[in-house]
Amino acid sequence: EVQLVESGGGLVQPGGSLRLSCAASGFTFSGYAMYWVRQAPGKGLEWVSTIYAGGITSYADSVKGRFTISRNNAKNTLYLQMNSLKPEDTAVYYCTRGLGDSDPRGRGTQVTVSS
Repeated sequence: EVQLVESGGGLVQPGGSLRLSCAASGFTFSGYAMYWVRQAPGKGLEWVSTIYAGGITSYADSVKGRFTISRNNAKNTLYLQMNSLKPEDTAVYYCTRGLGDSDPRGRGTQVTVSS
């Protein structure tokens, strides 16, 4: 069974940093592209970042230069380092194995950016 478990969210002041983690199990993690998506209150899912199996990364314009996605295949873990956080980054953050409706996704971790 595929499982994705996010952690590391919390309340942070504007300009602060957080590091999200996603522990993966039930599939060959190293062979898959992995994604972070987020959902702000009252809005739909928004793609944040992708890391491909070979390590190439891509980012939404809204987070480029502030967020860094990475992976540790030995630990089956996906990361998202978030710096210079803004109130508009407030959302539930999910790691996913794809961007389709049926692709496995974790339960999410809440990130709140507020003073």
